[in-house]
Amino acid sequence: MTSGTSGDASKKIAAGICGILLGSLGVHKFILGYTTEGLIILAATFLTCGLGAMVTSIIGIVEGIIYLTKSDDEFVSTYITSKKGWF
Repeated sequence: MTSGTSGDASKKIAAGICGILLGSLGVHKFILGYTTEGLIILAATFLTCGLGAMVTSIIGIVEGIIYLTKSDDEFVSTYITSKKGWF
């Protein structure tokens, strides 16, 4: 890991854990700076009176696991540099 990516790579653990635990609220998206994607998840959860939370929480769990299983360099390359918003 290079020194320039260490700060960005620290978001990996926070985003991964929040994705797994708070995926239905889109917190993991906000941590990575994906405001639009975070608002979409949040809106899907609340506008369906919580019924959409079943789907958005699964998305959060999957994305959280993906974040945590990537190497630091791969995570930074994919989600910080390239700004891949979904999966």
